Amino acid sequence: MMSLSLIQFHVLLGLTLFCLGVVGFLSRRSGLIALMCLELMLNGINLCLVAFSKLHHSPEGASLMMFVVLVAAAEAAIGLSLLVLLYRKTASVYLDDFRGLRG
Repeated sequence: MMSLSLIQFHVLLGLTLFCLGVVGFLSRRSGLIALMCLELMLNGINLCLVAFSKLHHSPEGASLMMFVVLVAAAEAAIGLSLLVLLYRKTASVYLDDFRGLRG
């Protein structure tokens, strides 16, 4: 049996998280699940960034990971506030119901 190194395991785990996020984002219609899958994709990217940073003994990957965490926090705050406002208007969080809001 072939064993994976620690870096390979982290990259494979990050890729799996990213792929699960993409599948969930494209297959579900709920706004909350779409935001959660987007966060899952960003966490998969962060895991790969840290693994490659450790592999190359370079701090750039870790600093870029901190920037991605900052962007993810802002995205979650803005996305959730928009979903709350749209829920108050339409009483639904399904993304298909928001097509009628065109001006």
